[in-house]
Amino acid sequence: MKKSETKEFRNMLVSLRARLRGDVSAMADSALRKTRSEASGDLSSMPIHMADVGTDAFEQEFTLSLIEHDGSALEQIEAALERIEDGVYGVCTECEAKIPKARLQVLPHTPHCVKCAEKVASR
Repeated sequence: MKKSETKEFRNMLVSLRARLRGDVSAMADSALRKTRSEASGDLSSMPIHMADVGTDAFEQEFTLSLIEHDGSALEQIEAALERIEDGVYGVCTECEAKIPKARLQVLPHTPHCVKCAEKVASR
């Protein structure tokens, strides 16, 4: 891969990493916030409806699962940046075949060609 292409992919990965880090921080703040009544400043002693408690729990669990997914994507981005530094970016880590640029444009942090990605996913 040419240096200009590698630079383009590095810029894409760095931009994606920055965006995901911001998303993860915002979601973590949201997931770890206090209950709905505390967050809104309502300090009354009125009981909260059970459905509201369930909704809050669901939203928190959903947000935490998104954080976990984004954390995994951040790890993959870091690994892709390391592959760029090592000069092996764009080469499948399984079969060592060249990863098509069209695939890298869509999924710049992928370590696998399409065939190997299918094999890994089916494991």
